[in-house]
Amino acid sequence: MSVRDTIEQKLTKEFAPTAIEVLDESHLHAGHSGNPGGDGETHFRVRMTSEQFAGKMRVAQHRMVNEVLADELKHPVHALALELKAE
Repeated sequence: MSVRDTIEQKLTKEFAPTAIEVLDESHLHAGHSGNPGGDGETHFRVRMTSEQFAGKMRVAQHRMVNEVLADELKHPVHALALELKAE
């Protein structure tokens, strides 16, 4: 399973989002730190809407997502941009 698919599956299971989009933006960072080979699966953007974010500050929302993706953030994910919204 691809890293992108793993991220989407884990977030869907944990947050039951009404909308989710996981974008592999690794190609935008080819040759940069964390993606020196340009082979992808290192830089991602997640856009997600979930009622579980309601009433939580942005930093708390990000911590929730980072906790779910802790293994991926150790390796291979170098960067994760989050655009989170409450339902």
